[in-house]
Amino acid sequence: MLNIYLSNAQGALREIENIENGCWIHVIAPTEQEIRDLSIQLDVPCEFLKDPLDEEERSRIEKDGDNILIIVNVPLMSIDENNIPIYDTIPLGMIIAKNCFVTVCLKDNPIFQTFSEGKVKNFFTYKRTRFSFQILYSMATSYLRYLKQISKKTDAIEKELHESMKNKELFSLLNLQKSLVYFTTSLKSNNIVMQKMLKSNYLKMYEDDQELLEDVIIENQQAIEMAETHTSILSGTMDAFASVISNNVNIVMKFLTSITIILSLPTMVASFYGMNVPIPFQEHNYSFIIAIIISFILSSITAVIFWKKRFF
Repeated sequence: MLNIYLSNAQGALREIENIENGCWIHVIAPTEQEIRDLSIQLDVPCEFLKDPLDEEERSRIEKDGDNILIIVNVPLMSIDENNIPIYDTIPLGMIIAKNCFVTVCLKDNPIFQTFSEGKVKNFFTYKRTRFSFQILYSMATSYLRYLKQISKKTDAIEKELHESMKNKELFSLLNLQKSLVYFTTSLKSNNIVMQKMLKSNYLKMYEDDQELLEDVIIENQQAIEMAETHTSILSGTMDAFASVISNNVNIVMKFLTSITIILSLPTMVASFYGMNVPIPFQEHNYSFIIAIIISFILSSITAVIFWKKRFF
């Protein structure tokens, strides 16, 4: 999919059919033919367009003549077949070409939608350096938003774990922990790229642009610290609640064992009175009631003893 946008001097964004100076070319999962055509039209190396499509591509900044490639990892949330949110990261390529700005990604992202729908203030497609920093800022805030969602999801699972004896909640926590690991790794890689952008001469930056990049780095660093904190907390929580689940099972087994012992006493008394041998009170008119009373007394005494020992 390929969309081309252009903004005017007032910041109004419109979609156009052909490539013009100062436009934004938004590319999602392009075909080989689209990559070749763009490479020829923009005089951009094919590798600049192909590298962001590799899910394992590392974050980096690269320059080739007048073209600059910036690859970062952006957060992405999807829903699985069980309607459970899954958090992951995916490479995003930003190409600052001679006369236009190109974004390349395997999947669409809400970050792009905020720009294409005109929800970002002071956004102009022809201000290519500032546009890249604005994308980085939106990316950092997205990480923070998803980290807050993960935190809330963790709290909800913890409440379920208090009385749980199953592994479902632990598997949910494990998925969240994996997401946090992906986030932390991607954020640290992005931070290295942004530090390099700040210190190198790859991009021509005005004072406002440099301040925006510094704000992005601060937001990114905050996201790193939050991700590391949640990872540490979640790791300890999983260890603790694995023990809690095991303890809950032990409590139930202890309760069931106590009930089994209490119920076995009447069975034992009935077994004695069912033997074909002389036993006490067998000739008594109320022998059946006596057997029931003996069973009740033994069960009651046992139940009281177990209750005092907090077996149930």
